[in-house]
Amino acid sequence: MLSRDAACDPGVPAPGPSVRIRASLDVCPARAPARISFEGGSHEPEIDLPLLAPWRFATLRSAGARPILGRRHVGFGTAWAKANSQALEGDPNSANFLGSCTVGTADPTCLATKGLGGFFMGIGGDVMLKEKYGIGGEISFNPAKRSYGALDYRQTFYDFNGIYAPINTKRASLHIEGGIGAARTGFSLTQSGCAGTAVCTTSTQSVGSSSHFQVHLGVGVQIFLTDHIYVKPQFDYHYVPGLTNQFGTTSVPSAMVYIGYNSGYHSK
Repeated sequence: MLSRDAACDPGVPAPGPSVRIRASLDVCPARAPARISFEGGSHEPEIDLPLLAPWRFATLRSAGARPILGRRHVGFGTAWAKANSQALEGDPNSANFLGSCTVGTADPTCLATKGLGGFFMGIGGDVMLKEKYGIGGEISFNPAKRSYGALDYRQTFYDFNGIYAPINTKRASLHIEGGIGAARTGFSLTQSGCAGTAVCTTSTQSVGSSSHFQVHLGVGVQIFLTDHIYVKPQFDYHYVPGLTNQFGTTSVPSAMVYIGYNSGYHSK
């Protein structure tokens, strides 16, 4: 067995009568790449073969690799849908309280329902299983309740998606999303009353909710400010069969802007 010093000496021949092999590893930093020589005949064909010590392989990365572990983001925006033609009785002393009524009649407390809109917040995340394919999910909702005639409402959308990223560069990535989820509209009633001028109270109670299946499509562009921080403008379309029971359409477009954190490295 040759010592380390002997192994690094180019003049030390390998055993055997007809073949000489000379090789060097990274343990000999001053040496050129390993050279393997075969003796015999009128010439000596030589092959340069760079060798690495085993522990060096742990630091190698394939060219163009994108080891993205996952992303999560929060944001804000809006969604919109027109109102339907319903109206609700708003007089708590009426026998028809919260029942259907007709706006424009002699009933001054008949209040038309409102359309979907207002300020929305969103929370989401995704995992890119491959460079162009991943999975993700998002939740968007009204943080504050909005008027719905005699009631208040809060809208929430949940969706779980497959992701296709056809364009990826060092600073931007186009995401096309498609999936399914649910749309939930929660209703509540707020009432106020006073006992003379001494005490006034306001109470809010839930009066029910309505949930529907939804199909979701989305297109967004992730713009990386650093390897970890990005902004993501996104346009979404929610198709919600049955939403006409609450609003005037089954189609709900929305627009959001997210800011997010990438737990891996975005590189190309």
